[in-house]
Amino acid sequence: MSKRSNDGDATLTIPVGPKDHVKGTDKAPITLVEYGDFQCPYCREAYPIVKQIQERLGARLRFAFRNFPLTRIHQFAQHAAESAEAAAAQGAFWQMHDRLFERQFALEDDNLLEYARELGLDADRLSGELAAGTYRNRVRDDFMSGVKSGVNGTPTFFINGVRHEGGYDVETLLGALEAAGER
Repeated sequence: MSKRSNDGDATLTIPVGPKDHVKGTDKAPITLVEYGDFQCPYCREAYPIVKQIQERLGARLRFAFRNFPLTRIHQFAQHAAESAEAAAAQGAFWQMHDRLFERQFALEDDNLLEYARELGLDADRLSGELAAGTYRNRVRDDFMSGVKSGVNGTPTFFINGVRHEGGYDVETLLGALEAAGER
């Protein structure tokens, strides 16, 4: 069950912390958290929008991505999320994050290993970690943090800890972010 703030909005139950994949500093006045699924077509639509917003807000924005693979409808989402975590262990989370969304049409294990090689990662290591489920619990932790915050679909955004209920086109999301930064 999600926590509710005094005005009835769903809130982020687990704040952004050291385990999160973050762009920007903790001194930024605006924090955007996305719960996403690398196989979700709506997350793919949101991907360039979030990039554009990051460029427009610059140092005013801290962005965190959390895995929320919808495995019942997206058969490749779990391994895609685990491959992003494996890439993170090699210092390349954001590069893999971008590659997975840019090539969402091809997320089978062979594709994931190809992307690792293209990014200069140790693909054999990534393959072994996928096979062993090394990052399964890490992905599950992200997923469960979303469940605790009331996430039930992707993408779901939280702005300064409050769930964004509006659209995620550039102007709507940017307006909500800027309003949050003024509070």
